[in-house]
Amino acid sequence: MKTVKDLGERKVIEMILELLDSMPNMPVPFGDDVSAIQIDEEKLITAKVDMLVGKTDVPQGMSVRQAARKAIVMNVSDFAAKGAKPIAALVSLGLPSNLTEEEVRQIGLGLNDGAREYEIYVIGGDTNESSDLIIDCALVGICKKMNLMMRSGARPGDIVAVTGYFGKTSSGLKILLNGLFPPEELRHPLVESVLMPKARLREGLALAEIGAVTSSIDSSDGLAWSLHELSKASGVGFIIENIPVAPEVRAFAEKYALDPVDLSLYGGEEYELVVTVKPELWDKANEVLGRFKTPLIKIGKVVEEKKIKVKINGETKVVESRGWEHFKSSC
Repeated sequence: MKTVKDLGERKVIEMILELLDSMPNMPVPFGDDVSAIQIDEEKLITAKVDMLVGKTDVPQGMSVRQAARKAIVMNVSDFAAKGAKPIAALVSLGLPSNLTEEEVRQIGLGLNDGAREYEIYVIGGDTNESSDLIIDCALVGICKKMNLMMRSGARPGDIVAVTGYFGKTSSGLKILLNGLFPPEELRHPLVESVLMPKARLREGLALAEIGAVTSSIDSSDGLAWSLHELSKASGVGFIIENIPVAPEVRAFAEKYALDPVDLSLYGGEEYELVVTVKPELWDKANEVLGRFKTPLIKIGKVVEEKKIKVKINGETKVVESRGWEHFKSSC
């Protein structure tokens, strides 16, 4: 019989969902970034839960305070991708018995760091003993039903775009895990992207408000995987003509003989938004994000053929459906 290691996270989720009864008239189907309950004709209560585990989610060099903050941020990023505003968090902690008093204090500080950074309050939770550090955060918020940005909805002709450059976290992880020592002007931004990730909440809320986005997802599992998820949910394909490789990643890849495109497509935990935008509202979307000094980078277009292809140096290749996956990927 197969184990969860054989199955992988996504097959495990698929198996569980097949055994659950669906709530009638669910505003958001299983498989999107958040869940929702309709409270009246115009508003939804939105909810999300995500778990950080020490062994798989806390790389060497990350403090427990940074880990606790990250546990909040990675939930906020999913709200950002839906255009939903988080209000409060519940946090369950699994703590090893040998954790020190100061480490517990640092966890509390990190949770508050992440919450207040995005104008959220932690309002309760639970604590238990565990063999590994577990920080399980549940966010609750509210959203106008008409503003909710789903993974489905992309249409041929829409513009594919992202809110930042990619490859920093995969490069930063290589530095931390492999003991690499690039020049400080490379090391700092790459490692910082791992230790202090940022969610694009303001950007997601602003894009939702103007109705420019037809589909949206956060890139926590990698750019390639995010594109495949949008493709599957929307029933379309993409032609990617511009891989948004960060300049620091190009320099890092050259120094260590790595592929910058691979680092940018198949990493993860960038927490950027990957969206499809109505062409007629492209300029308005750019203007809105310009207020936050956030780039809206055009990377391609939506097409009917349900494949994801990338054009590099005049050559067209198929983008593989892979990225971070628990039980199958290693930190």
